[in-house]
Amino acid sequence: MKKIHKLDDLTFDNRFVEQLPADTEVGNACRQVIGACYSHVKPTPVQDPKTIIVAREVADLLDLSKDVCISEEFTHIFAGNRLAKGMQPYAMCYGGHQFGQWAGQLGDGRAINLGEAVNTKNEHWALQLKGAGKTPYSRQSDGLAVLRSSVREFICSEAMYHLGVPTTRALSLVLTGEKVWRDMFYDGNGAYESGAIVCRVAPSFTRFGNFQILSSRGDAPLLKQLVDFTIRTDFPELGDPSEEVYLNWFSQVCLLTAQMVVHWQRVGFVHGVMNTDNMSILGLTIDYGPYGWLEDFDLKWTLGGEPFLTTPGTLVDAVVKSIAQETGLSTELSTTGGTSDGRFIAKICPQIIEFGPPNGSIHKINEHIALSDIEPLKNIYKRVLIELNQQVVL
Repeated sequence: MKKIHKLDDLTFDNRFVEQLPADTEVGNACRQVIGACYSHVKPTPVQDPKTIIVAREVADLLDLSKDVCISEEFTHIFAGNRLAKGMQPYAMCYGGHQFGQWAGQLGDGRAINLGEAVNTKNEHWALQLKGAGKTPYSRQSDGLAVLRSSVREFICSEAMYHLGVPTTRALSLVLTGEKVWRDMFYDGNGAYESGAIVCRVAPSFTRFGNFQILSSRGDAPLLKQLVDFTIRTDFPELGDPSEEVYLNWFSQVCLLTAQMVVHWQRVGFVHGVMNTDNMSILGLTIDYGPYGWLEDFDLKWTLGGEPFLTTPGTLVDAVVKSIAQETGLSTELSTTGGTSDGRFIAKICPQIIEFGPPNGSIHKINEHIALSDIEPLKNIYKRVLIELNQQVVL
């Protein structure tokens, strides 16, 4: 397989920026972006970048040679100081539901997409810098990242991949040589930390929120354009967009997302900000911010009750006789009534019968009985007690 020894030799096919409308305003100043899927931006240059680590497997996905990964060129490009030939940096516009509430426009607040690289297998890999400075979507933040959180992102995304969990990947971790102020515990005791940038890699970074923001604004034409683009580029196996394909695509996204969450549960992963702005349309785990892991769980089973069967005897005879006297109906013993709470006391009671009024709505939302059945039920219970008392006396 041919390896790339200069990043300028990477092949880029930047479909997102070439086929979808851009923000008409240029620059990184924060603003509301209307009628566009992204904004052209430039990473913020840093003073003294140093590459800390490169994931060799991810570099192989991009056909990058070992020598290019240790080069000064690599460090400066993935620190945001330079652009390789063919890169067209941009930040996506999207919204999202955060913790159950619609949050409006969010977007790539500290992520800048460099472009879509195409490898020798004709696979598209979007390259994205996290922590490369402000974008129009940064709101009140600085768009930067620190080493502490960047290490977590790098390690976890690669660990999740090797655990078999659908995820974005991490190519590199670069120190910026600058200090970033962070209040880690949000208690007013902030401190300067080492700045860092992670290069994330995925077939696409499109999120649920990319579609939601357009829907919330009633921009149906652009919403359709984005959906059609997504189907053609990320789900080509579904065919050309149509009403039927839209429904199949939606089902596919639901399935991919459900499968991803099943994998999370399988390994005990907990996503700390599972909001729709952090949900990948490809069912990939994305945005390793506040995440965690479940502690070891040892299943402990306690016996709460055992099956039982009441054979004919004094209690059965009394109930059968009382029902017949009150209603004229003949009865039979049956075990088809479902799970009986009698199993909890079966060991200490000689005989158990579960008996009540006719109930066609049992275990349903509107469970109820007829008022006319209460009086006969009372009389049957009374007859049972009288019958049992007589048998005891005899």
